Amino acid sequence: MHNCSDVAAITALACVLSQHLSDDELAVLAADLVMLSDTLSAIAVRKSLSGESESTADAS
Repeated sequence: MHNCSDVAAITALACVLSQHLSDDELAVLAADLVMLSDTLSAIAVRKSLSGESESTADAS
């Protein structure tokens, strides 16, 4: 149920933001959040790969 509360909170936040921002502001915010998400994903992958290569180097 923890995942459901996250979804509910994000949905509620989106509804509040949509009531207080213009369509242009919403579009910019959405684009910025997509960019943030993509960047965080790339960082996580690189950290994960870095950790794997470090543990592989230690094993040899």
